[in-house]
Amino acid sequence: MIQAQHLTKRYGPKTAVDDLSFAVAPGVVTGFLGPNGAGKSTTMRMVVGLDRPSSGTVTVNGKPYRDHAAPLHEVGTHLEARAAHTGRSALNHLLALAATHGIPRRRVDEVIGLVGLEEVARRRAGAFSLGMGQRLGIAAALLGDPATIILDEPVNGLDPEGILWIRGLLRDLAAQGRTVLVSSHLLNEMAVTADHVIVVGRGRLIADVSMEELVRTAAGNTVRARSPEAARLRDLLAGPGVTVTSSEPGLLRVEGVSSEQVGELAREHGIALYELVAESASLEEAFMELTSGSVEFKSHGVAWEGQRSAA
Repeated sequence: MIQAQHLTKRYGPKTAVDDLSFAVAPGVVTGFLGPNGAGKSTTMRMVVGLDRPSSGTVTVNGKPYRDHAAPLHEVGTHLEARAAHTGRSALNHLLALAATHGIPRRRVDEVIGLVGLEEVARRRAGAFSLGMGQRLGIAAALLGDPATIILDEPVNGLDPEGILWIRGLLRDLAAQGRTVLVSSHLLNEMAVTADHVIVVGRGRLIADVSMEELVRTAAGNTVRARSPEAARLRDLLAGPGVTVTSSEPGLLRVEGVSSEQVGELAREHGIALYELVAESASLEEAFMELTSGSVEFKSHGVAWEGQRSAA
């Protein structure tokens, strides 16, 4: 388990992480989300002692990272795809790490097989592609069979097969009862991988909820109904707290009542329904809604040269 209490990190006048408190529980995949500059990487670095908090505390499995006698057995981290010594082979990189904790050679061979690097294990890490570097970093994170795994952007550079593999790996690790914290800018991937999300913006906590609750809250209480008697249904639904709009004939979007209530009302009045759906927002929509006021760098539309000349 990871527990952060009032975690703050300042770099001179800039506050990168601002009074951040959260807990990452075992048994689920927790997504760590936020815009660029939100403080995600700084927070993960503080978890494993690479940055010292200006104030506040963070513990892994009940202790600060520095107090674990054998940290590779407690927490596995992959914070940078190019972290391996470029002159070492993947095998020798993992053997060197294993030697610091008395981890046997057979475990090194196991993780090399787990991440699919058997054929290139003796190749220098400096010649690896980004995707291969990601696999090597994940192998290093799993080397000590830790109870807690922290991965920063692990799918960057992976091909579709690799993305499916990491998705299954994360879910398997969580199913084993491990604590899994993973950051990613690929929101569609987080939507199908994470069970819980922690969202930060400008160093502050914005949301700490289940994935289902995040999406449901962003969507609001909206129902899409299609009927040959849409006008009659619309009149019946009209009332305090209910908003009904229509973008095309026969289709209604209803806010303020549930799909069950719409269906029951239609049944009572003998109105046929061709479609009745409780709408849900995508994770991307939920994320944009939550972080709209916390984006440090915003893009603005600029006409490209062809557009200017054609104008």
